[in-house]
Amino acid sequence: METFNIFSSVTGGVMFGIVIIIVILIFAARAVKIIRPYEKGVVERVGKFLRVWEPGLHLLIPFLDRVTKVDMRENVVDVPPQEVITKDNVAVTVDAVVYYEATDPFKLIYNVTNFYLAATKLAQTNLRNVVGEMQLDESLTSREKINITLRDILDEATDKWGVRVVRVELQRIEPPADVTQAMHRQMKAERDRRAMILEAEGDRTAAITRAEGTKQSAILEAEGRATAIKEIAEAERQQKILIADGEAQGIKNVYSAIHEGNPTSDLIQIRYLETLKYVANGNATKIFMPLEMQNLASTVGAVGELWKSSGK
Repeated sequence: METFNIFSSVTGGVMFGIVIIIVILIFAARAVKIIRPYEKGVVERVGKFLRVWEPGLHLLIPFLDRVTKVDMRENVVDVPPQEVITKDNVAVTVDAVVYYEATDPFKLIYNVTNFYLAATKLAQTNLRNVVGEMQLDESLTSREKINITLRDILDEATDKWGVRVVRVELQRIEPPADVTQAMHRQMKAERDRRAMILEAEGDRTAAITRAEGTKQSAILEAEGRATAIKEIAEAERQQKILIADGEAQGIKNVYSAIHEGNPTSDLIQIRYLETLKYVANGNATKIFMPLEMQNLASTVGAVGELWKSSGK
């Protein structure tokens, strides 16, 4: 009996020790918390905010302290597709995505219950407001403007939630099928109009170029003919000048030779008689002589008559 009691006491002591060790391990496990580099921890003690933990290893009091980890990385909110009525009463389907990052873990935990749901509803309502103030064509061509406007609105509204909206991207703006077909026909007509305008501009430019080329060709041809006529006239003038200069030089040389030879009047008369047969060769009908030559001819004629009379 004593042995049984001793065994029971030892067994009870061992079990109590094991329980104590388990409790210590549980307390140690719950007392150690690791905050990752992309997280921050919001610590509460007995339901009251205590502090914000930075990344690293931290110790807390089990069952009294509670840690809520906040992911500080950039996250995305997918805004579901919804129908929006544009300013010109066209129903378009619009959806978007919102990229955000937490800036203040305290505000993100205590100032909003469900940030994802709140951000989704806020983006939907403001997306309807922004697109609803635009015409259909403007909304289709102003995606960047819509993105920037919506980002500014959401960033200002979510600032009290400790969140910064990084950017907003529209994934789709889809008008009804009949409007899409009408837009396609309109774009095709616009392309055809532009093609016709460009073709007409090309024909006009080509016609102007051809006319300008013809004009320039006629001008160059006329200038060439005028230059040729001018050069021919100049050549003929130079030819006449050279011939006249040659004849003048010849007469001058003959005249100088006659005077340098100091001829007598008898010699001049005889030389004149020898050249008459070349001057009046029957082809000429009239002979024009200077006054001096006429006097000389009369003298020679008189000498001839005397010679004839003496011969008889």
